[in-house]
Parts: sequence; structure tokens; C-alpha cells
Amino acid sequence: NCFRKTQRPAPRLLVTPVQQRWASSLPMNTVILFVPQQEAWVVERMGRFHRILEPGLNFLIPLLDRIRYVQSLKEIVIDVPEQSAVSLDNVTLQIDGVLYLRILDPFKASYGVEDPEYAVTQLAQTTMRSELGKLTLDKVFRERESLNSNMVHSINQASDEWGIRCLRYEIKDIHVPPRVKESMQMQVEAERKKRATVLESEGSREAAINVAEGRKRAQILASEGEKAEQINKAAGEAQAVIAKAEAKAKAIRMLSEALTEQNGNAAASLSVAEQYVSAFSNLAKQSNTILLPSNMGDISGMVSQAMTIYSTLSKTKYQTKIEEGTMGASLHKHFFLLN
Repeated sequence: NCFRKTQRPAPRLLVTPVQQRWASSLPMNTVILFVPQQEAWVVERMGRFHRILEPGLNFLIPLLDRIRYVQSLKEIVIDVPEQSAVSLDNVTLQIDGVLYLRILDPFKASYGVEDPEYAVTQLAQTTMRSELGKLTLDKVFRERESLNSNMVHSINQASDEWGIRCLRYEIKDIHVPPRVKESMQMQVEAERKKRATVLESEGSREAAINVAEGRKRAQILASEGEKAEQINKAAGEAQAVIAKAEAKAKAIRMLSEALTEQNGNAAASLSVAEQYVSAFSNLAKQSNTILLPSNMGDISGMVSQAMTIYSTLSKTKYQTKIEEGTMGASLHKHFFLLN
């Protein structure tokens, strides 16, 4: 073992409150000694500390020099037994761990403490009880890494005088009372149900938001489509009105030009008379109501009235094109009234 204190004639079993370990006999002074690597042999001369033998070849004086301690410089693993500890919320826990340490100063490890392994183990147990008393049960499981770090820091503060350095401490297992374990399981189940309910409600909310957003976008697109349709329809109607007006204006111009030609008056009189007769003959066919003019038998008078309008229009033939279109439209209106 790494901790050997006295010379013994044969290996025997040492029983300590912590655990059982084997201790072998110390090397004899054979004048020429070979020290293994990663070991430190503490030599006493006439009962006083003399020196520490380094790995390799070493020479000692017979009878005067004696190898008192053999310390291993390797990393040592110590199993800390299970112990009881009370948390901040008065829950009794059974906890055990593993301690990793290394001897940095063989002199202090030999003369600073009687049994380094037992001392460090007891220190780890008392420190663990102290650290667990500062935490609640929930924090013990959540902050295990922080607990291990605090353990290492507390052990190193006390073990510096022993020449030992604690490298790390790991908690192996934590046992809780059965009733507390049942309560923890119920708490976990309740927490999971709560999360499931929250996730379900969030899903429903997201779905409702998506549906409302979709409807909103659909209404916006429909209104934009309707707006575009109305704009296109209005533009088409406007173009149709313009086209009809241009066609009417062109027809009126052609009619006015035809009337200015030779025998145009006679042709206009004949056309008005024919339209008058045709319109009067269709009155009874298209409606049950018959409208009879007051001068029903005076067709020549109607023709004379139309020709009078034409004579008035012929006097203004040199006006601008806009005025010609307006007067032609008036004439055309009279013709339609006659129909």
C-alpha cells in the first residue's frame, strides 16, 4: 500500500474504522538500494529524519540509516464509505463517494499525520455532511458538480499541512428515504403533466393564431382582388364610353358632311320620313301602351321641323371641332326623339 509506517516482519491485515488494507514490510538497509519510479523512501539516521531517497540508485550506511516510510507519488483512489447526512430541508440522505488524491510532500505525509488515508477519509465525510447541510434536497441533485467542487476546496484547506493534495471528489450514489422518493416521483409526474398541458395550450394558441392570420391574409387578398377587378371594370367601362362617344362623334361628322353635299336636304327629308313611319308602325308591337303624336297626320310638318334644325346647324359649320360635335349630337338626339 502507499501508506507504510513501521517495519514489519511479514504482511498482515490492518483493520481501521474506514476499511481494511494490506501493508507490506519496509525495505531493509542493504547499503545499495534501488528506489522504484514514483516512490519516495523516507530515511532516518539514528532516529532523526535524514533524507528522502530519489528513484534510482542510492547508498545508505548500515546500522545508522533506516528506511522509515515508503510513500507512493501516484494518484490514489479512496472509496469513502456510505454515510448519513441531513439536508437543509431536514431530509436524511445516505451518500457515498470516491476521493482522488496525491502526495505532494512525502515528509509532511510521513510526519504530519499518523494515518493519512484514514485522516483524509474522515475529513471527506465530515465535509460532506457540512456541505449537504447547506443545500436543500432539490439542489443536491441539481448542483452535484458544485458540491464536488466545494468538497475538494474544503479538503485541500485542511490537507495542505499533511502534504496531500485532493484532486477531485465524485459522489457515487445518493439514497433517499422511500417516502421521499415516492413524493419526488409524484412531483416529477405532476411536472410532466404540467409541461404537457402547457405545451398543448401553446400548440392550440399557435394553431388559432395561424388560422386567424390565414383568414386575415385571405381577406386582404380577396379585397385586393376585388379592388383590382373593380378598377379594371371601371377602366373598361370608361374605355367603352370613350369608344362609343368617339363613334357617335364620327357618325355625326359623317352625317353633317353628307348633309352639306348636293341634294342632301332631300335625302335627309326622305330618311326622316321613312324613320318616322317605321317607328310609328312598331309602337303597337313592342308595348301595350300606344303614344300618338298630336300632329299624327302631318308627316310633312315633322320633316319640315327636322330640316329647320339642319338649316340652323349648317350656319355654324365653320366652328371648332368640339362645337361641331356638340351640335351634331343635338341633331342626332332630335332624330332619335322622332324615332
